[in-house]
Amino acid sequence: MTSINKMKEMPIRKLLLSMSLPIMVSMLIQALYNIVDSMFVAQYSQDALAAVSLAFPIQTLIVAVSVGTAAGLNSLLSRKLGEQNFKEANEVANHGVLAALLSGIPFMIFGIFFAQTFISAFSDRSTIISDGTTYTLICTVCSSAVLVEIAYERLFQATGHAMYNMYMQGAGALINIILDPIFIFGWFGFPAMGVTGAALATVTGQILAVLLGIYLQRRHVKELHISFRGFHLKKHIFAQMYAVGFPSIIMQSIVTVLTIGMNAILVGFSETAVSVFSVYFKLQNFVFMAVFGMNNALVAIIGYNFGARQKERILSSIRFAIQMAVLIMLIGTLIFQLFPQALLQLFNADAAMLKIGVPALRIISLSFLFAGVSIELSALFQALGKGISSLMISLCRQLLIVLPCAYLLARFSELDSIWYAFLIAEAFAMVIALFLYRKIKISMIDPMEHSL
Repeated sequence: MTSINKMKEMPIRKLLLSMSLPIMVSMLIQALYNIVDSMFVAQYSQDALAAVSLAFPIQTLIVAVSVGTAAGLNSLLSRKLGEQNFKEANEVANHGVLAALLSGIPFMIFGIFFAQTFISAFSDRSTIISDGTTYTLICTVCSSAVLVEIAYERLFQATGHAMYNMYMQGAGALINIILDPIFIFGWFGFPAMGVTGAALATVTGQILAVLLGIYLQRRHVKELHISFRGFHLKKHIFAQMYAVGFPSIIMQSIVTVLTIGMNAILVGFSETAVSVFSVYFKLQNFVFMAVFGMNNALVAIIGYNFGARQKERILSSIRFAIQMAVLIMLIGTLIFQLFPQALLQLFNADAAMLKIGVPALRIISLSFLFAGVSIELSALFQALGKGISSLMISLCRQLLIVLPCAYLLARFSELDSIWYAFLIAEAFAMVIALFLYRKIKISMIDPMEHSL
């Protein structure tokens, strides 16, 4: 169980970096192929980019359920491993994979019956409605692949095998990037399928990533045995998983509400403004995913050491994680400040898109440093089973403050001023996160008797 022992014994900085880097790389690859997907679609046509942008909220909702379910799995599994309770750890792993698989069914139903209605709510142009509906349908029907893929990522993280995340995500991303131009533009004798081709390339990469993840787990991760032979459903395991997972789902779903709300506000200015916001979100994911990669490793490390009653390792982990997050966010801010036009040109931006997008990227990126602190503190709350605290931070960051501010700024000012809503929201959320951290530290961490 050497991979488990290192969670308790390896120096914190080395442990966090060794676990975070593979996760960061895999998530950066994920962000990269999302960007590449939109880049190819933008080369096909601006209408195609608009169609994919309108489908983006549904994709974020799928990811929300994936990440939330996996967060509950990661938190509970890490604690069971920290307690050396391997029998229950296996039961948790089986329930987590099953939960991920079944969670795809509602999305499949939505895609089949309601995709067109959703896209039509934001556009009356027939080409955008047709392309957006098809893209949404394909992504939702195959959504179980994303859900199971992220569940397996958390299994690897909790057992200290985070390197396999990189293999799994890398394989899926590579397949997607290779297939994108082939399917979209009709290379090598394939028909040019446009947006449909982009969706098919995406889900093909996801399905192959899942298959690789299953293989790697069975072949190399001996700590867990995932099998549904003789499986007995235990409601209390689902209850414990979703005590953290459900608030995390709501927390992640806020991104969907934010995107829908911002689209509704921005479409009053132009469809180009909607495309700019979608492009920004995919670009900022490239920065944020690095921080979220460390966040995911931090949940496993803190969860394990909380179960093992290792106070100093918990405190050292959160301090170092915040330092690294601030550094990453600072680099991201500088890139957005110095090269906004070059970033937008990746998406074949015309003059109208540049006029809106350049100030948008510069203004919103000012909020990155505040977000880095909030995100890492949220990881601590998740690891300690305080999902509601994580939910409160995300509500402040991405809903309760930003949308009302954006709405008011849109009514009484010009388009450029809307982007300041993100800066206001992130600063406020960081203050709340620091307040909640102080309370949780006093009540749960400081009383621990054993420390290294």
